[in-house]
Amino acid sequence: MSVQEPEEAGRKAWEGAGLETSRERSLETGPTTARSLPRCFGAGISRKEEPENGRPEKEDFISDRELEGPGGNGRENNWRAPSGRKPEGLEPDLLERESLEELNLGGEPSKPLLEVSHVFKTLGKKLILDDVSLTLSKGDLKVLIGPSGGGKSTLLQCVHFLDPPDSGDVILDGLSAREMGRRNICGFRREIGMIFQDFNLFDHLTALENVSIAPRKVKGLGRKEARERAMAELARVGLEEKAGLYPAQLSGGQKQRVSIARAMAMDPKIMLLDEPTSALDPELIGEVLNVIADLAKGGMTMLMVTHQIGFARHLTNEILFMEEGKIVEKGSPSELLGDGSGSRAALFLSRLTELTGR
Repeated sequence: MSVQEPEEAGRKAWEGAGLETSRERSLETGPTTARSLPRCFGAGISRKEEPENGRPEKEDFISDRELEGPGGNGRENNWRAPSGRKPEGLEPDLLERESLEELNLGGEPSKPLLEVSHVFKTLGKKLILDDVSLTLSKGDLKVLIGPSGGGKSTLLQCVHFLDPPDSGDVILDGLSAREMGRRNICGFRREIGMIFQDFNLFDHLTALENVSIAPRKVKGLGRKEARERAMAELARVGLEEKAGLYPAQLSGGQKQRVSIARAMAMDPKIMLLDEPTSALDPELIGEVLNVIADLAKGGMTMLMVTHQIGFARHLTNEILFMEEGKIVEKGSPSELLGDGSGSRAALFLSRLTELTGR
């Protein structure tokens, strides 16, 4: 079975980095073997070491040595294919499915890429997250909405283990963050890209250096390879000509696009976006949303906090409404936001529309 070429909008960035998709390799060569967890500042485990918890090493966690690939160019094993592409030669109704995983060609139900299981989080004496659970499959874009203080940003931080939950677990591609322990948690984090509200770029580094520093320091890529990958990601977000500029020389929308390129340069399995347009002027919001839309169409798995409902309505698989630390409603945009739905989410958005006039 062959796989159709990626959409034209993303092809130049991929070809510029000389990248080969893991989906194309898997269709040609079959399942990959188990690989070691990646090193993160020397804290990873090698192929010869046994994990501390005794669990078998999981597929698709790639060591720095394996990233070198044939010829040591670092490009053979460090890219995962978008899941939104469709195989040729199938019936028309099958071609409407979102991904190969949804076709379930193997006869077994697909497992979620991300599982958040019964997460609790307390700050001081206040319960911020109260038994939160959710799942994302490959290629999903799910949106978190709700009033301020409902726990949306804290949930993203707990998923990334920037702020570990008090109890509960986060399971990424079958690997439990709880069972990995402190020694290997950075290997878990590097599989998740995080986009913050306020960019968090290094002010003393150019856009190119901001994007290339993590592949060099964390993945161990050479300076040339890291630069080539960074340029490919900047080209993907339309900032190739701004590579030599510092953050102070960029607009807010450009800074946020650099932060997206920085996250994508680490080949994340999933992206977390915490209100990526909240700090932007209305005129700059569109350029960031266009980049996110391209990522969604390319199959990137994303969990996003946003109040840009017009944008989310057309792209999201599911809307999750959070209030007082709980997911109180979830469903498709048509289910929650349709006329006459009577949902808590629809009521919240109607009030938001009254205030903003949009």
